[in-house]
Amino acid sequence: MSVVLNVQGLEKSFGAVVAAHNINVTIEEGETIGVIGANGAGKTTFVNMVTGYLPPSEGKIEFMGRDIRGRSVRAITRLGLCRSFQVPQVFLSESVFDNLMIAFGIAERDGLGLLGALMRGDRAGRVDEHMVRYQIADYRHVAASALPQGVRKLLDIAMATVRKPKLLMLDEPTSGISAEEKFGIMDILMQALKEEETTVLFIEHDMEIVERYVSRVLAFSQGEIICDAPTEQAMVDPLVQEFVIGKEYHRARSGNGDAAEAGEGEAG
Repeated sequence: MSVVLNVQGLEKSFGAVVAAHNINVTIEEGETIGVIGANGAGKTTFVNMVTGYLPPSEGKIEFMGRDIRGRSVRAITRLGLCRSFQVPQVFLSESVFDNLMIAFGIAERDGLGLLGALMRGDRAGRVDEHMVRYQIADYRHVAASALPQGVRKLLDIAMATVRKPKLLMLDEPTSGISAEEKFGIMDILMQALKEEETTVLFIEHDMEIVERYVSRVLAFSQGEIICDAPTEQAMVDPLVQEFVIGKEYHRARSGNGDAAEAGEGEAG
C-alpha cells in the first residue's frame, strides 16, 4: 500500500505551553484510524496542523509525497485531504439537495468560475448519486435545520467528500447522536467511505465506536502519542488504560467489572 500521510517530528507550542510534541505518524492508503485521548490531549491540535488550520512550530507534513506544511486550507483540500468538524458545517436554511449542490459547485470550480450557474444537469445527477450513497435521498427537499441530528451529520460528511478525498479527517462523527442511532449512522458512513475508497482518520470519545469501526488507534496524552497500535492491542495498553479509557472500562468490557467492583468494595 502507498503512504497517504507522513508526519515526522511535529511540534506546536503556544508560548510556554507545549500542545504537541514529537508527533510521528505514517498513514497508509485504505486504513481506518481512531484518534483517542482526554480533552486537551492534543488530538484536535494534530488534525488542525495537518489540515492547515494551525501552523506547526516544527516538523514535516507530507501528503501523497508532497510537502504541505505552510499551504492554505483550500490548497490542502484541493490536493485531496479533507475534514469535517464536530458541529456540522451546513447551510441550515437550505435543503439537503441545495447544500450538496453548493458543495459540488465550490469543489468543481475556482475563482471567477464560482459566479456561474450552480444548477446543471450533470451536477444534479452527481448530487443525486451522493445522496443515495449516504442514504439521505429521502430528505432531499428538507431544510438542514429540520433534519435529525444523525442525518445532519451524514449531510455534513457527504459535503466534505464531494471532492473524493484520499484522506478524510472527522472530528467526533457521533457527537450529539443518540445511543440508539449511532451505530446505524456509522454503518452508513463507513460503507459510503469504503465505496469511495477513502482513507479515514477520526477523533472519537466513544470507545464502542472505536472498537467497532477502526483497525488502528492513535492515543494522545499531554500532546504526545502514547500508543500507536491495532485496536485490540491499544485497548489493553497500560498507558491507554491509565490516561485515556480507564481501567474500569477495560474490566467492564472483558466481563470482569462486577467481580472487580465487588473485590474493591471488600478491600475498602
